[in-house]
Amino acid sequence: MKCSVDFKLILVTGGVISGLGKGVVAASIGKIVQSRGLSV
Repeated sequence: MKCSVDFKLILVTGGVISGLGKGVVAASIGKIVQSRGLSV
């Protein structure tokens, strides 16, 4: 049996101090992707 999983990965990187900014960016991208009908 062949199982095919198609997924994309978005990686947000940066320094330790910009952790809050990375969280905001990741959450915003997640909401945009969800609004387009994809699962996050």
